[in-house]
Amino acid sequence: MKPKLLIVDDDEEIQTQMKWALAKDYEILRAGDRASAVELSGTHRPAVALLDLGLPPSPGAPDEGLATLADLLAADSSIKVIIVSGQGEKDIALRAVGSGAYDFLCKPVEIDLLELVLKRCFYVALLEREFREVRQQFQGETFEGMLGTSARMQTVFESIRKVATTDAPVLVLGESGTGKEMVARAIHQRSARKAGPFVAINCSAIPETLLESELFGHEKGAFTGAHVQRKGRIEHASEGTLFLDEIGEIPLQLQVKLLRFLQEQRIERVGGRGEIEVDTRVIAATNADLKKGMDEGKFREDLFYRLAVVQIVLPPLRDREDDTRFLAQAFLQRFAAENKKTGLVFGPEALRAIQQHAWPGNVRELENRVRRAVIMSEGKRLTPEDLELAELATRPHPALLKEAREALERDMVQHALKQHSGNITAAANSLGVSRPTLYELMEKLGIQKP
Repeated sequence: MKPKLLIVDDDEEIQTQMKWALAKDYEILRAGDRASAVELSGTHRPAVALLDLGLPPSPGAPDEGLATLADLLAADSSIKVIIVSGQGEKDIALRAVGSGAYDFLCKPVEIDLLELVLKRCFYVALLEREFREVRQQFQGETFEGMLGTSARMQTVFESIRKVATTDAPVLVLGESGTGKEMVARAIHQRSARKAGPFVAINCSAIPETLLESELFGHEKGAFTGAHVQRKGRIEHASEGTLFLDEIGEIPLQLQVKLLRFLQEQRIERVGGRGEIEVDTRVIAATNADLKKGMDEGKFREDLFYRLAVVQIVLPPLRDREDDTRFLAQAFLQRFAAENKKTGLVFGPEALRAIQQHAWPGNVRELENRVRRAVIMSEGKRLTPEDLELAELATRPHPALLKEAREALERDMVQHALKQHSGNITAAANSLGVSRPTLYELMEKLGIQKP
């Protein structure tokens, strides 16, 4: 089925011209006023609408067009509205974009440019629809707030399910910001220890001289300032889980004491004279290369193998296929609700910047950038500037319209083929073209048959 496009214009001749130019790719719905536009949108749920600002009863003013925009978005917040305006209305069109319109085009509209903008618009609408569907599909499959539809994250989730049923030590590996503590919490929450405490300690954030006391506790008078007996984090986590973040930063002499605890489940407080039995599960994490640390004599080999009974490797965000876009949409929805900013969407340039950014800070960086964008944004559409990714958005676009169209077509075809696991018929149907047309596109764009 062809995607549905709503054209709202009081000039029947323009409606006819638009339909003649676009009917080969879209199912055209036509409306000449606000009431019929809202009715058609409610009945047929088009993904995209072209809206002229000059509508009756005041075709010479933009008020009715702006009111129609508001009504369309109120009835269906996912609809993408492209404003079609005269040159003299450019400032008003920009205001409309700030109120939730997807884009604007100035009259007279060039058909080639209109076709390109519509393809981009329908593509964004498709991505957002897929996000809503995937979010519903995976709503019950999150782990302590973790989201991910990529194959690598599904492998991580499956590992969590398996290891949570045991008491085996776990070593979580991954770059900073990938969510190592969330993995540890997920294992705890799905384990038989979930009623017990979850105690986390960042081993790199505590001075070496204090770390032993923090972990193992101390007796009264054990050192200057030890005025009372104090339990350590290991004891506080009894019958629960202890999460040791940045385990590679533990000094060698303390590694020996930690290894003994893992072997015997017994500790001795600093200044203590007797052993204490403690039932605590240990999950450790690091972004460092522990094997390199072993080679350099900075990390004990026996401790590594005691901690790494099970290893879970978290992939960096750049290697998580389409998860970046999916997570960005999820964060946008969450923070928009928290800040009571309804109707917020990513603009096309913001989506482009999100896809091009390398995300060295991984999920944490993405979350923080989207949070900031929601807080700082003034309009309904987030920009690269809101995300502090303006430099990426200013990278040159393809110089020629032909190059831009081919880049968009290649992106859409590859996405459709991936979505439908290489099934040509299904991919062609989702793109609204025939199988022969899709084969021709693949040949033209140099895309190999799966």
